[in-house]
Amino acid sequence: MSALSLRAVGRDYSAGPTKVRAVVDVTLSVDRGETLAITGPSGSGKTTLLLLCGGLERPTSGEIWHGEHNLAGLSRKELTTHRRRHVGFVFQDYQLMPALTALQNVALPLLLDGRGRRLARQRALELLELVDIADRADHLPARLSGGEQQRVGVARAVANRPSLILADEPTGNLDRASGDRAMAMLLAATRDQHAALVIVTHNIRVASGAERRIDLVDGRCREVSRAAVPFHQG
Repeated sequence: MSALSLRAVGRDYSAGPTKVRAVVDVTLSVDRGETLAITGPSGSGKTTLLLLCGGLERPTSGEIWHGEHNLAGLSRKELTTHRRRHVGFVFQDYQLMPALTALQNVALPLLLDGRGRRLARQRALELLELVDIADRADHLPARLSGGEQQRVGVARAVANRPSLILADEPTGNLDRASGDRAMAMLLAATRDQHAALVIVTHNIRVASGAERRIDLVDGRCREVSRAAVPFHQG
């Protein structure tokens, strides 16, 4: 069973008397353990598609399934719980809690899911070590650079060992070495947790590390390649 399945999904917006078709009739699936990169020009609907995949936006048409769960059949409360337990997000604009330290931001999904404070702290520290930012664990987001905030976001996304990881430009604010570490972490989580990973990126080098790639143009997608080029650090 696919971790993520979109069936003829569309998303329209109204801009005064004009209807904007941000996503048009997208059908795709991503299995657990598989990586998919979404590329395309700015304004093509990539981020909207990613938000739809994660249940942060509702489609105008079509169906979105996470495994056996049809997102349209979940109440708002059920959808929130489902996302917290099964979906990890890496946001392009970080979306860290400003009043929480880096460590607390990473531990938050674990605490919200009822994990003990000691376990949550230990897991968060391990993840911050993996993205080489443990020495900034007690810093608030305002005292972190954009790249550091992005690394905290990557650590937070995998904290609950989700079955679906959605990343919007996860290396966009990182230098090459830091970006390689972040990507290696996401790919390791995909492998070790048998998760599905969907990445929106402008970086063709990053996209080449995915097993599949689709281009999104004017809200419509086409498969570009199923041939993976292994992603290497360094």
